[in-house]
Amino acid sequence: MNSNQQVHEQLPKATIERPIDVSGADAFEARQSTAQSDERQSDLAIPAIEFLNVDFSYDDKRVLEDLSFKLAKGEIKIILSGSGGGKSTILKLVLGLLKPDAGRIFIDGEEVTELDESELQRTRDKMGMVFQEGALFDSLSVYENVAYRLQERGVPEEDAEEEVRSLLKFVKLEKEMDKLPSELSGGMRKRVSVARALVGNPKIVLFDEPTVALDPPTSGTICDLIIELRDLENVASIVVTHEMDVVKYLTSEYARIGERGKIEFKDQGQQLCLTNTNILMLRNGREIFSGTSKELINSDDPYIQEFIRGTELVPERVDTRQEQTPEAM
Repeated sequence: MNSNQQVHEQLPKATIERPIDVSGADAFEARQSTAQSDERQSDLAIPAIEFLNVDFSYDDKRVLEDLSFKLAKGEIKIILSGSGGGKSTILKLVLGLLKPDAGRIFIDGEEVTELDESELQRTRDKMGMVFQEGALFDSLSVYENVAYRLQERGVPEEDAEEEVRSLLKFVKLEKEMDKLPSELSGGMRKRVSVARALVGNPKIVLFDEPTVALDPPTSGTICDLIIELRDLENVASIVVTHEMDVVKYLTSEYARIGERGKIEFKDQGQQLCLTNTNILMLRNGREIFSGTSKELINSDDPYIQEFIRGTELVPERVDTRQEQTPEAM
């Protein structure tokens, strides 16, 4: 398979328009189909999240300064910065838990900057959130944790059970639904958090350090779930992380449905850089980089090179050159 084929498999298929040469009822149906197609394309063009010149400070400390970015539908945006660099603040601004000092924030084309709490709740219902510590209810079972939002909304029990079972199957925890969080491993608890975040089929999901304190295989499982959401469900995600192995995984793997209907994960290798996964890097609250992982690695910014040197993105190279001795005279 060549690199172009790989890109086409992972990205949403574009609609190909052809001249219409029909009449009567067929013409009406054709025009209606074309209009619906145009509407879908127009909807895809609206960013899932957009920041325009956003400033934010805690007391006298400037955390974000003139920040602008867009998160497209079906895209992963990985946010990197040093400690206290504003990564989690961005998530709180998206959720409306904080208000910007200046600038505008849009969710699915709607400005949310000045919405009141009741209006913000309607916006939050479009999104899922996976918290760094999981934030599960200790006294509730796995099933009850995932069903909580559905029960709050008054969803009939039969419908709620169907959705909860489907979500737990997605995160491969259907056999643990009656257990309490304390009976689960750290990775299992994080997967329950992912299932809970997906209640209501949100098209935007926010991940705050989703793999922190997890062992590599479990971390890989969480990354697989994020990739599935991107490639198979067209979900837009913001992933806040400081772990370069996560960055490498999310920017090099993609998911597809195999010949037997099973999900397959493929490594894009050296020939291709995923275009639906981008990195936003901040320093002192300002954007210093926005682009693909390949562009990040090739950046000539000294701060960026120092940040990624010796990590999974740019491993330290062992100098294998042997000492050269002067030739005998």
